Amino acid sequence: MPRGRVLIVDDEANARTALSEILREEGFTTETAADGFKALGKIDDFQPEVILTDLKMPGLDGLGLMEKAKEAAPDAVVVVMTAYGTIGSAVDAVKRGAENYLTKPLDDAEALVAIVAKGIEKSRLLQETRRLRDRLRERNVFGHVVGEHESVKALLEMVQQVAPSRASVLIVGESGTGKELIAEAIHQNSPRANRPFIRLNCAALAETLLESELFGHERGAFTGAIGRREGRFKQADGGTLLLDEVSEIPPPLQVKLLRFLQTREFERVGGNETLKVDVRVIAATNRDLEDQIRAGRFREDLYYRLNVVTLTIPPLRDRASDIPGLASFFLRKYAQENGKRIEGFDDEAIDALLRYRWPGNVRELENAIERAVVLGNGPRIQRKHLPSNVVPSDVREGTPKVPGATIYELEKWAILETLEAVGGSTSRAATVLGISPRKIQYKLHEYQGGGERKSKVPEE
Repeated sequence: MPRGRVLIVDDEANARTALSEILREEGFTTETAADGFKALGKIDDFQPEVILTDLKMPGLDGLGLMEKAKEAAPDAVVVVMTAYGTIGSAVDAVKRGAENYLTKPLDDAEALVAIVAKGIEKSRLLQETRRLRDRLRERNVFGHVVGEHESVKALLEMVQQVAPSRASVLIVGESGTGKELIAEAIHQNSPRANRPFIRLNCAALAETLLESELFGHERGAFTGAIGRREGRFKQADGGTLLLDEVSEIPPPLQVKLLRFLQTREFERVGGNETLKVDVRVIAATNRDLEDQIRAGRFREDLYYRLNVVTLTIPPLRDRASDIPGLASFFLRKYAQENGKRIEGFDDEAIDALLRYRWPGNVRELENAIERAVVLGNGPRIQRKHLPSNVVPSDVREGTPKVPGATIYELEKWAILETLEAVGGSTSRAATVLGISPRKIQYKLHEYQGGGERKSKVPEE
């Protein structure tokens, strides 16, 4: 494998040839030019990591080449060559940005190779720093959306396209995939970025309270309404409203939401005054709304109003290549929060992270890394610091054997492991398992009453 690309610039043909032969024998890829102007013409195609140039040349000399090369190849390192009697010029070149200098004639081939190799190393460090800076800039543009997988890149391209518009957006993805982060990225990249970004979890409130949260209420509208209260639509005026878990909005309230999307008008609960606001609505759901329509639980006309543009977030198991990057991101975050110096993960921990299916997606991964940071007591996170459900099944104890386990044992294992994976939330575990939270509560009571393994997580 080539050790690096070196552009040799010297007006003496014999010197160019000799330098090129020495460096090629040492594994470098070389290109030559007779003066500074010819060298500039070769930079774009050759992309040198080191420019080895004579200082004294007709036309564009070494100093002039160095200054112009900064624009064409900002990460290239310049090493200048000069006769022994003009070392002062070489020192001046170093002060102006050259990495090092060599005196001619170049009798010490080992010194030449060492200086060029060091220059290649610095150039690659500069390139990596630039790439990290660019990634950080992109990350800031998209909140904290971390991902190099093609599906994530395509998603972020869509975010850039739809953000400047006024169109309603429907974000679809499993629980824990980062739907709220994508909604916030849309808002931050829109003309509304300096206006409010308001969130509302539609599954967290009963129908009467949800209506009040959306539209506000007048004094005396219901028991406990001791004064007028502005709803989320009013709070988000000029900005963006995220309706998370939009599938959980009850049918009677869906009618009022549809009317708002059509007219941008609404009335507070218990009021007659019609209010008009400018709000962009972003909806998010982990359910298939078309299935909900067929089941009669979601209005088709509301679906099409919300679904002007659909963004689908892939589950973490479908972009496993992003797991190391996400894990490192969360490691830095929680190591800083906990005042710990942790360099990274050992190989067994990374292997466990990659082999696990992550039913709770990025949220579950974040919880797992936070736990590992808290329990970690060395320079690297080890497999023993990860939650037990993340450890590969072939090295775990207590996993039911199939065949050989009863349905009761399999069901119990699935419920308890999923609860632990999602941080103890029965509602999130119910979503992952496709059952009701009430059934999980019933089963937990059954397991505890039977004197068998008790859940380590609280009931909701």
